[in-house]
Amino acid sequence: MTIPSGLEELDATSKAALSPPPPLSPFGEKTPLYSAAAEKAALQSDSRYINSTGHMESSNQTSLDTFLIVGFSDFPEIQVPLFVAFVLVYLTTLTGNFLIMLIIYSNPCLHTPMYFFLTHLSFIDICCTSVIFPKMLAQFFLEENYISQAQCLLQIYIFGSMISTEFLLLSVMAYDRYVAICHPLRYTTIMNETVCIHLSIACWFVGLLDPIPHTILISQLSFCASHTINHFFCEVTSIMKLSCTSTSTIDALTYILGAVVFITSFLLIITSYLKIISVILKIQSVVGRRKAFSTCTSHITVVVLFSGSLSSTYIRPTSAYSIKESKMLSLFYIIVIPICNPIIYSLNNTEFKNALRKKKNTA
Repeated sequence: MTIPSGLEELDATSKAALSPPPPLSPFGEKTPLYSAAAEKAALQSDSRYINSTGHMESSNQTSLDTFLIVGFSDFPEIQVPLFVAFVLVYLTTLTGNFLIMLIIYSNPCLHTPMYFFLTHLSFIDICCTSVIFPKMLAQFFLEENYISQAQCLLQIYIFGSMISTEFLLLSVMAYDRYVAICHPLRYTTIMNETVCIHLSIACWFVGLLDPIPHTILISQLSFCASHTINHFFCEVTSIMKLSCTSTSTIDALTYILGAVVFITSFLLIITSYLKIISVILKIQSVVGRRKAFSTCTSHITVVVLFSGSLSSTYIRPTSAYSIKESKMLSLFYIIVIPICNPIIYSLNNTEFKNALRKKKNTA
């Protein structure tokens, strides 16, 4: 039986659409089998099938199953330098934050509320980078560009919970600085061990609950043509861009939870520092004012860097989303901030530098 030529062409292109593309090479280059022609044939097959049947939802609309993460494959000429740089950054981040936790734990003079919250901040930075870096490095070297539904949702949840918890902790640390400067005589009474533990538990509780609605809604999205994430991790907005179903509920939820968690925390930080500044300005001695303000510079620097990069990325509508900008800003708060936190808090703090010097001498 002779098959009409039109059906032969449709069958060939359908096979191209159904066969999964081979993975990227270790340094981002496409293998010869995964050509632009094959990708074009796949799209043509989808469009022909939709035009002939009119039932796109039953044939081509699929649930969240497996994603292909593009990463930095659009920069093939610098794949090796990027891989080496990311490995060094990841190791430095782990070493710096683990060192902060070790020094604070082993020095009784640093067992104060500020350093108690700093250990939580270091732990969050370790978790935030560890949920992204290993998979991203595997994309460079081990050809593991695919990520499953469970892995992607887990990455979204852990990353979102760490970001929320960190912002809440920064607001608690601002309140700690307010009590230390504005009520120094009652500082140990107000910020006692029980209060610090309760505040940290509250931050973790709210932070772990915050991304659950987003994760559930994202797991219910459907995708029509592409499962390719043009990012280096499962970034929420990049996934929403691929959806053929409405994401208005997720957008609304982002603004609502942003108002509840982030804006409330930011207002607490602003209020605390306005009162701190008013008290510092009343100090007669220039040395006294400088000393009082120096206890806040590290925290202010981290808050500005962290909140600035996050608000630039997420506090805007999806229509204004830019992939290149998102990648750069994501690199900033995933790489720069976790590696800067140990440097900022250690270099600007005399107590911590003395404890580090003492640790070196005993070693």
